[in-house]
Amino acid sequence: MQGGFFRVPLAHVYAISGDKGEAHKLIGELQKLSKQRYVSPFCIATIYAGLGEEDQALDWLEIACEQRSGWLIWLKADPYCDPLRFHPRFEQLLRRMRMQP
Repeated sequence: MQGGFFRVPLAHVYAISGDKGEAHKLIGELQKLSKQRYVSPFCIATIYAGLGEEDQALDWLEIACEQRSGWLIWLKADPYCDPLRFHPRFEQLLRRMRMQP
């Protein structure tokens, strides 16, 4: 399974367009790929955010924080995270990372 990184925006598009089945399928593929090479939990979180599954998205952002994912530098600016911006857990995560909500 090549091109894991390119599956993230595709899965996000499926998610926001309402094709939840395809988005979940790609999440499964990314999780399978993560057993062979690194897949950032931040990327999986953005797909769940697009699906409107806030708790799952925030769980994956917590994992990204624990793993110190480099993608977290984009947390405040990434438009894929927009659905989470006003969630109390998102604000707590920003504070924990010493970023102003």
